[in-house]
Parts: sequence; structure tokens; C-alpha cells
Amino acid sequence: MANKRQQSKSTGNTRARVKILTEWRGGIDPPDPARNIHKPDEFLSDLLKVIGLSEGVEEERLKQVWVSVAGDFVARHTVPVSIRDGVLVLRVLQPTMKFHLQQMSGKLLVNLRRELGSDSVKQVIFKIG
Repeated sequence: MANKRQQSKSTGNTRARVKILTEWRGGIDPPDPARNIHKPDEFLSDLLKVIGLSEGVEEERLKQVWVSVAGDFVARHTVPVSIRDGVLVLRVLQPTMKFHLQQMSGKLLVNLRRELGSDSVKQVIFKIG
């Protein structure tokens, strides 16, 4: 009989404990385990900017779209070297091509801004090489 009373008492304690924990947690359902999980792309672009590597990503993207931006002929005679702080450096094979590109730099900037975003390129510098 004492054993039965002890079991009843421990069962009552267990129920009370479960009830208190349920109220404390705010309900029966456990919290969603994925609530604090974030995807890397949420932070990656900001992180790359902080450590100074975002220009490398922009350079690769520029190299991919360069033919559509500049046209086939110009793309064969130029190579995008770097893009830092909105300044694009282009390596040009011939002085005459450099002069030609300087004359049409406004159109190049419009095309670059269309493909890469309005604040990506502010100036183009041409170097012969």
C-alpha cells in the first residue's frame, strides 16, 4: 500500500512538472529548430565587402558580360583588368583603339551600368598594353 502511495505521489509530481514546463515554454509544441538557421547568402555580400573581396566577384561578373557590353570587335581588342571603387581599368591593344574607346566611353558606361548595376562603374580608364 505504501508503494502504491509513492507511485501515485511520483505520478502527481511528474504531471505537475510537465504542466509547469508546458506553461513556462508557452505551449505544448516545441519551438521550431530551424528558427535561428540562416542561409549564407544572407550575409555573404556584406561579408565580402567588409573584407574587401567584393571587387573580385564584380571582376568575374564583368569578364562574363564584357562581350555583350562592349560588342564582339571591341571585346577582342580589350581586356577588363580590374574594377575598384567604381573605376574600371581596361587594357587596350592599340593606341587607335584607346582613342576610339575614349570617344565612346559614355556609351560604354551606360552599357556597363545596365549590366552590372547603376553604382558599379563610375569611370573607365584605358591603358595600352
